[in-house]
Amino acid sequence: MTRCIACLVTASIAATGLLAMSQDPAQGSAAAPTDGFTSLFDGRTLAGWEGDVQGYTVEDGAIMCTPAGRNLRTVGDYGDFHLKLQFKLAAGSNNGIGIRAPKEGDAAFEGMEIQVLDDTAPRWKDLKDWQFCCSVYGVVPARRGHLKPVGEWNEEEIIAKGSHITVKLNGHIVVDADVAQASRGGTPDGRDHPGLKRTSGHIHFCGHGDPVWFRAIEIKELK
Repeated sequence: MTRCIACLVTASIAATGLLAMSQDPAQGSAAAPTDGFTSLFDGRTLAGWEGDVQGYTVEDGAIMCTPAGRNLRTVGDYGDFHLKLQFKLAAGSNNGIGIRAPKEGDAAFEGMEIQVLDDTAPRWKDLKDWQFCCSVYGVVPARRGHLKPVGEWNEEEIIAKGSHITVKLNGHIVVDADVAQASRGGTPDGRDHPGLKRTSGHIHFCGHGDPVWFRAIEIKELK
């Protein structure tokens, strides 16, 4: 009887371990989206994404930008929305999240680009304030001091409602601005940003060939 009980306990532990492995996001399964949100990434494939699908790969349940990676975009387009995701950087990495961007053209100007980069790296020592991580590129600088060290996962939220853009990094509001007002009289970078007037478009990952990882990507459309 003791041997039988021991066998049952061993089998139960093994089954529990297998279940835990099957639920581990690193094994390729995406976590269930937050209530009211829709997942944009299944944790295993690039289904639902288009553009530079050869320049990105799926690694340990995350979308990774490879050395060839440029612009990857959602198949669907979005107007007013609340986007949540996690990102991880390597030393000096540079990427961006394009919002309301068309399929073609530079998302930073034809749409808007929220910066994703290791702005603590020596290679970026001469950045302007509107180039730091989570800034609306060329338009609104982000508050600094909330980016986690290289190799750790950051949680980011982007809320676009009309011309008002809010960006949260690791629970802190780092951008809270009306881009129409911020660009009145000209943008800080002195460039033309026609995308500030767009009301909808695709979500882009704007790669520069640096390793950057994205996971837990989900969106809620706002009415």
